[in-house]
Formats: sequence, C-alpha cells, structure tokens
Amino acid sequence: MITTPTPSMLRALPAEHRERLMRVTREVSFPQGTRLFEEGGKADRFWIIRTGTIELDMHVPGRRPAVIETLRHNELVGWSWLFTPHVWHLGAGATTLVRAYEFDATAVRSMCREDPAMGHAVTQWVGDVLAHRLRSARTRLLDLYAPYGSGSYV
Repeated sequence: MITTPTPSMLRALPAEHRERLMRVTREVSFPQGTRLFEEGGKADRFWIIRTGTIELDMHVPGRRPAVIETLRHNELVGWSWLFTPHVWHLGAGATTLVRAYEFDATAVRSMCREDPAMGHAVTQWVGDVLAHRLRSARTRLLDLYAPYGSGSYV
C-alpha cells in the first residue's frame, strides 16, 4: 500500500491564514498515556503536534480499540470540530510526551465565517486530512479484521 502524508497546515494554508490561526492558539503538553478525547465526546478544540506522538483509535464492539493511525510533528489532531454535530468520531491518546498548539474550535469557526477565503482554505485542509484518515481507517480495519485473502482496496 502506498501512503501519502497527511496534509500539514504549513503546506495547506496561505501564510496570512496560518498567522491568523496562530494568534488564537495556546501551547499545551500531555504526558504519555493521556487521553485527549473519546469517540462521542464534544469536539471543541483541535491541536497541531509540535513534538511527540498521538494514536488515533476506533471503538470496535467486543474488541479493544483499533489503532487507526499514529500522528507526529506538524500533524492535525482532530477534525470533528469543524463539522456538525461537533462530536469526536475517533479517540486519541498520547503515546509519548506531547507538546502541541491547541486551538479553540469556536474561535476558529468564527474566523472562518468572517473570512470566506480563510474558511475555504481551512475546510479544504481539514477535508484533505479527513479523506486521508478515512482511507487509513479502512485499510487498518481490513488489515485487522478481514479474512486473509479477501481482496484489497485500490
């Protein structure tokens, strides 16, 4: 399987939009083992990882959560904040000490409404990340649970 990197904010957004977003951020850290969010919880913030790793996982009935993807430096953690009903679709936990920029989702959504060009750019960026995560989730779940030799998705 060929994988493409998750689109980073640095590559995806024009400098002026990145600068505006960085004005509403705060630096946070999470010790190893910290759960950032759980499936079904309120998606009211998101993060860009500075250092460390975070695993995204999905609840699988009757089994332990399936790790879908491991995120690292400059990657977006969380996309559910942008789309109604603003509820997490996955869970996330720090597998190492994590330092990140944390963004208030309400403030960012407001900025996007006030500046349609910024809203379009942010939506495109997050949409690209979402598409990547859905492909990763599908592939990972097939790897874990599909019968051997059942075919592959291209």
